[in-house]
Amino acid sequence: MKNDKLKMAIIGVGNMGAAIVRGLILSSVMEPDNVIIFDPDKDKMARLNSEFGVAVSDSLNSVVGHDIGVILVAVKPQIIFGVLDSLSSLLRQDSLVISIAAGISTSQLITRLGNDKRVIRAMPNAAAMVGQSATALCKGGAANDEDLETAKELFNAVGSTVCVDEKALNAVTALSGGGPGYLFAVMEAMSDAGVLLGLPRDVARKLTVQTFSGAAAMAAQGKSFSDLKDMITSPGGTTISGLKIMEKAGTRGVFMETIAAAACRADDLSRQ
Repeated sequence: MKNDKLKMAIIGVGNMGAAIVRGLILSSVMEPDNVIIFDPDKDKMARLNSEFGVAVSDSLNSVVGHDIGVILVAVKPQIIFGVLDSLSSLLRQDSLVISIAAGISTSQLITRLGNDKRVIRAMPNAAAMVGQSATALCKGGAANDEDLETAKELFNAVGSTVCVDEKALNAVTALSGGGPGYLFAVMEAMSDAGVLLGLPRDVARKLTVQTFSGAAAMAAQGKSFSDLKDMITSPGGTTISGLKIMEKAGTRGVFMETIAAAACRADDLSRQ
């Protein structure tokens, strides 16, 4: 449903910021006239203005007008504090600030913006670029449940959302944030296996991509992963023969350790 009243500023339109702009407009969650963007790269802004009709701002100071209700800060963690310092004196009392900067806590956000400010921390993943992000959200400062619902509506435009306690966000970063990277490595290995067995590279790749897409669609229906696995594992068949090798190699344990290591690194980064 199109939100005709909400006006939104998006600061930073790199891959993730641009994906969010695209999702908001194509899903009709936001009117193009109600979205204003700012990025030091004027070419990026010009492309989004040309493609989607969103407004552009020539400075950070002018992007946050008196009628802007939501400010999405989509910049890298290394520069976010400078951006927040510039924003702190410009925000309305009722402005909602949403940050997607990895490792930057809500307490760090409100320290820069003021303890009375409403903030939401969001953790989308790279699949936002194709409208399939898994995004986790948590609130901080003076943000309320209505603010969380607003953030859910916005990020549902680029995939699906869950709400978690902030202490769980490093686990989210490790699982869904890094998840596409782990799966691409598996997809590459499966495609290579197809080539090893004599399939042309393009055929092996197409089959691999469709296999992952189909498996995800099956899982989305709600059955347990175990039940789904059993559905395609015939007694004495090919799948169980392959699964035996995976079990022998400890594949499940490797994946669990991989995600745990990523979460540990996220913990380290959030303390820096």
